[in-house]
Amino acid sequence: MLRIIVTSGEPAGIGPDLCLKIAQRDWPCDLVFAADADLFAERAQLLGLAVTFSVYEPSAPRTAARAGTLRVCSEKVATPVEPGRLDTANAGYVVRLLERALQGCVEGEFDAMVTAPVQKSVIADAGIRFMGHTEFLAERTRAPLPVMMLVADRLRVALATTHLPLAKVSGALERDKLVRTLEVIDRDLRARFGFARPRVLVCGLNPHAGESGHLGREEIDVISPAVADARARDIDAIGPVPADTAFSPRSLAGADVVLAMYHDQGLPVLKYAGFGTAVNVTLGLPIVRTSVDHGTALSLAGSGQADEASLAAALEQAIVLARSKQ
Repeated sequence: MLRIIVTSGEPAGIGPDLCLKIAQRDWPCDLVFAADADLFAERAQLLGLAVTFSVYEPSAPRTAARAGTLRVCSEKVATPVEPGRLDTANAGYVVRLLERALQGCVEGEFDAMVTAPVQKSVIADAGIRFMGHTEFLAERTRAPLPVMMLVADRLRVALATTHLPLAKVSGALERDKLVRTLEVIDRDLRARFGFARPRVLVCGLNPHAGESGHLGREEIDVISPAVADARARDIDAIGPVPADTAFSPRSLAGADVVLAMYHDQGLPVLKYAGFGTAVNVTLGLPIVRTSVDHGTALSLAGSGQADEASLAAALEQAIVLARSKQ
């Protein structure tokens, strides 16, 4: 029986709502939520959800989660929470939830972690260095190169760079790092997703993939050599291809994953195809971690209108990946 922990994210956002909603159905795993139990009880009352709470005990036998029951690994918020209203006083609470879940995964207490959305800005405003889940987990596990990949049904999009200003993307693209990124994608798609030899479609950075250098030299100087190096290591990488045609049905028919050079090159297409049901998977970590494809949606917190589909899909994907890891 797998044991999976779900971190509830920003307390003023929709994370607690989504956790309470996915707890309204059965799950084929021992499901634990990292949150403030009192906050959950308040939000359940606000949403009109009937939930039975219990305190998580690590030594307790693993049992499949049943609808309407919720096991909480409790951590107290620093100050009362008002849905939709951010408070820097609770930024440390959000980070402690992640630290507890990560520690449990590293030590084998949990088989995977699923993360509800956090508000990076309020964590930064509290004086805590935090670029995002991906970077935080990589630093804490000393993973040399995490790779962010979103999955929507059969469409998979990985990123060569993540949360960077657009002006810094070109300078962040390095030949050796791109090769290592392709190695991580190849290894994890084989080991966790079951591909015998995954085919990676590599996007160019510039319009028309640079058009032979007339629209930029990154393809000639960095991306093409990296693809050649990867192919020499028996990685089935193709490219660089123009990003405006990489997502055409014909191109995708021959690819298992697309490697985009920056965040908004690939993710708008994926979210158009599957927003609300897509899953964020972090490759390159020693643990299984999945997440939602959206933010904290502060305006929906406590309203009952937040859609739990992406968090449910993230949990389903975590179960699949954790089983493959076993």
